[in-house]
Amino acid sequence: MANVLVPLAEGCEELEAVTIVDLLRRANIEVTTAGLTDGSIKASRGVMLLPDTTLDAVMTQDFDMIVLPGGLPGSDHLDSDPRIRELLKRTADHGGYVAAICAAPKVLAHAGLLNGKRATCYPGVLGRMDFPLIGIKDLPVVVDGQVITGRGPGAAMDFALQLIESLVDQDKRHEVEKGLVR
Repeated sequence: MANVLVPLAEGCEELEAVTIVDLLRRANIEVTTAGLTDGSIKASRGVMLLPDTTLDAVMTQDFDMIVLPGGLPGSDHLDSDPRIRELLKRTADHGGYVAAICAAPKVLAHAGLLNGKRATCYPGVLGRMDFPLIGIKDLPVVVDGQVITGRGPGAAMDFALQLIESLVDQDKRHEVEKGLVR
């Protein structure tokens, strides 16, 4: 069974965080949510989220995928945390997936994981002038090898379904999607 880490930072986009965790768990994928600090996380719209554990507690674990929810200032907190970059780079170096949605693709960009890749993000987060090595696309979800990016909250469900397809297969994606009555 695939295992996925979803780091949660103060000010994350709760719609994205909850949708990612919910859909992956519907697909029987092992998901661990980890707070940058101990205790509950206040998301961008005031929803309180209680992570499974702390980031420090999972630093020595390997994951098949790391998924970063967006939102502000959540993405800024992820971007400024050296532990996140370490986990992302280690996962990518071992052939795992790295994924981010909304404002969080900038974390992947600053870690150098989007260079030479196609990606999407919330409009304006990754400017072509600041990131000339990234092929920025105006699409809801972009997959480029082991990197998956999503545009924003409105794409959260499609993004999470793509994560399932990438980790398991298209049949599992369709099974989960059918249960959502889309």
